[in-house]
Amino acid sequence: MNSPATTHNIEITPTEISALSPQKIIRLKQVIALTGLSRSTIYDRINHKSKRYDASFPKSIKLDSTLQVGAVGWIESEIQAGIKQRIAERTKLLFN
Repeated sequence: MNSPATTHNIEITPTEISALSPQKIIRLKQVIALTGLSRSTIYDRINHKSKRYDASFPKSIKLDSTLQVGAVGWIESEIQAGIKQRIAERTKLLFN
């Protein structure tokens, strides 16, 4: 007799696989290196009170579990997606 685990075909979609993939958290120095932006510009982009606020710029995440100000990082795939979006916007402007 087959056990329930072997009688069910479970298929995982590519979207589900990417959701299960480990996300890499990167620190500020790596964000600076990837984007070419300065530290102050990055923090201005995520500060809704700043004149240079950019709602599309990836938000940082807290790396500690307390509510106090502490270490933060960014999800690398979100930074990469933001870079790809900027390139696509530029390409669209150049060729339209």
